[in-house]
Amino acid sequence: MQLPESWLRAFVNPDLDTDALSHRLTMAGLEVEETATAAPPFSGVVVAQITEIAAHPDADKLRVCQVDDGSGEPLQIVCGAPNAAAGIKVPLARVGAELPGGMKIGTAKMRGVASAGMLCSARELGLSQDHAGLLVLDENAKVGQSLRDALDLDETVFTLKLTPNRADCLSMLGVAREVAALTGAPLSVPRFEPVPVTLDDRLPVTVQAPDLCGRFAGRVIRGVNARAATPDWMKARLERAGQRSISALVDISNYIMLELGRPTHVFDLSRIQGGLTVRWAREGETLELLNGQTVNLTPDVGIIAAGDVVESMAGIMGGEATAVTLDTTDIYLEGAFWWPEAIMGKARRYKFSSEASHRFERGVDFASVTEHLERMTRLLVDICGGQVGPLDDQVIKLPAREPVRMRLERCRRVLGVPVDRAEVERIFSSLGLVHEVEEGDVFVVTPPTYRFDLFIEEDLIEEVARIYGFERIPDLPPVAPARMLAVPEVQRGPHLLRARMAGLDYQEVINFSFVEEAWERDLAGNAHPIGLLNPIASQLAVMRSSLIGGLLANIVHNANRKQSRVRVFELGRVFMRDAQSADGDLSVAGVSQPQRLAGAAWGPALEEQWAVPARPVDFYDMKKDVEALLGVRAQGLVCVPDTHPALHPGRSARLLLDGQPIGWLGEIHPRWAQQADLAQAPVVFEVDVDAISTVPLPTPAEVSRQPIVIRDLAVLADRDVSYQDLLDTLTQTVRSNATLGIVRDIKLFDVWRDKSSSAAETSMAFRFWLQDRDATLDDATVEQCLARLLEALVSAHRVRQRA
Repeated sequence: MQLPESWLRAFVNPDLDTDALSHRLTMAGLEVEETATAAPPFSGVVVAQITEIAAHPDADKLRVCQVDDGSGEPLQIVCGAPNAAAGIKVPLARVGAELPGGMKIGTAKMRGVASAGMLCSARELGLSQDHAGLLVLDENAKVGQSLRDALDLDETVFTLKLTPNRADCLSMLGVAREVAALTGAPLSVPRFEPVPVTLDDRLPVTVQAPDLCGRFAGRVIRGVNARAATPDWMKARLERAGQRSISALVDISNYIMLELGRPTHVFDLSRIQGGLTVRWAREGETLELLNGQTVNLTPDVGIIAAGDVVESMAGIMGGEATAVTLDTTDIYLEGAFWWPEAIMGKARRYKFSSEASHRFERGVDFASVTEHLERMTRLLVDICGGQVGPLDDQVIKLPAREPVRMRLERCRRVLGVPVDRAEVERIFSSLGLVHEVEEGDVFVVTPPTYRFDLFIEEDLIEEVARIYGFERIPDLPPVAPARMLAVPEVQRGPHLLRARMAGLDYQEVINFSFVEEAWERDLAGNAHPIGLLNPIASQLAVMRSSLIGGLLANIVHNANRKQSRVRVFELGRVFMRDAQSADGDLSVAGVSQPQRLAGAAWGPALEEQWAVPARPVDFYDMKKDVEALLGVRAQGLVCVPDTHPALHPGRSARLLLDGQPIGWLGEIHPRWAQQADLAQAPVVFEVDVDAISTVPLPTPAEVSRQPIVIRDLAVLADRDVSYQDLLDTLTQTVRSNATLGIVRDIKLFDVWRDKSSSAAETSMAFRFWLQDRDATLDDATVEQCLARLLEALVSAHRVRQRA
């Protein structure tokens, strides 16, 4: 929001210079993001008057002007502006002047005629985008005076960065209230005499949606001159506040919005057939807006209609059908209170924004509607003339101003400052907060009608802190002892998990918890995701129940930017419906919010190098990374073939850790890889963080000094017998037989199938490491051990030893 300093000081003029005022606003929560002068730097430009004008002898569109610049000697300047005329006062850039952009003015010849300077338009001086002709100055401007002094172009314009809760400061009056409270300077609200009613004309208005419109006011004004010129003072204030001057009727409406924070709308009365109806839109209705955009309305969008014709989108933007033009003579002036919940997010849905919706969706003062319309009527009649009808005001349903209680002792504890009762009373009074003090120094505050951000005790404590001054709060170190908490050795926190993933060559990403509904349906198999009431974007409409969709989007984003190898991970919460979940400090009833850790890899398994041939990352590369992440607990990891909506049906598995399901691992389904235009399917995993956050304590054991014996055993098994089945049998046999305790490790090192044979068998070769703790193993003991293991496999799976 741009804030001209002179306009602000017309409301409240504290004894502070510009820098001090800027600092005071920033420290009160109204951050001054930037300060700049009203016009960009330029020099050597003065007020001049055209005394004579003649046609150029060799150019039809150029004219030769004699100009008085106050120096006593007339200057001859060639000008091509269509509005150049004798007697007008205009800006003159003298020889040697420097204009915005670094343009320097010197003497020149234009079609053979000497020109000693340049007459300027507003755009050439950086004052506005108007380039239709010369900037015509007030006739009372002093010839020879610097243009910067004549138009006060060195005035400071503040750019405020307001937080969304401070809608009351989206106007000069709102900021002035804050300055008055901060400095104690008196607040001067514009005074005016209401325009006397001279017509009996009324426009009937019916409000059918009390949950859309809480108050509606308006009046008929006839005989206005829409071609009247906007006064220079108003035009200057609007332009310095960032609003382009359009026409008198539109400018006055914008002026009231910036001055008082009241968005209004002016209808062309002759285009309204019958009365107006305020209601919710019907399915299939459309509206052409003032910005030229035609929108398809939905039943949750409020409108103002005349019969069956939609005239405007309530609280957001007017329609082209009833827009005022320069030929308009009769108008209907409207001001209303629209419920913020009814306006919130609607403009973003249609991919545009408006000054009105920006204010209404945050909350606009509902008590001063008629007062602001009277002020606007006064300006309209003074500038455009006209006959005024009575002001109709319908109060349907207004927000209740619920009292907010604040304990003085609680305020002192939160701020850490012994603020006394009198100081708090002064602060609340300066802010216009009507209050009472109950027994025990409990302040009961009734929020004003223009404050939509005061609901709880902490809101009032914040108001005390802002006005008391954050700089007055002493910077004291904490007095509580800093005790180091012991970290359990068996616990692995999020930071350690992130470090492990980074050490495995993955880069961390942080994605939105809001995702596309299609991701939940297609990639998570969640037909009923948790929807958002007010999504920040139309495509981010539901809460995620899986991290896989976000990682897939990260890979697609990088692939589209010519990255050939991507390895990313994310540690974050997912959100699922759960009737067993109860309300708590960190939980919400009906919603489960577990933490998940997910990783995705795409492209070559290794960085490009000379020693190893390039190959794409596969299931087993990712499994190896998961095992490295689990560390010693990887011994209990089992991959069970299963199906997942996001994963390849033959290249995915459910992960079990010590018999408990912890997540998934596999390739992305070819359908989703093709849809994402990826030539190779990424490999992903997702595991529950709680399930992998504990590790067993190390168990010390004596290291055997005896040599290790290595033996191989190859067996032929039916193809429906998996390696995991054989390994489970071997492991169980070792555990159940004390004489097999010498088996230290078992690994699969070869898998072979005879494609020429019709037998449905697979050869699997196992390698065993055997070691006794006390004595060197002899061949008989080793052979006896392998025979028992082979016997167990034959008995359980009917395998055959391969020769």
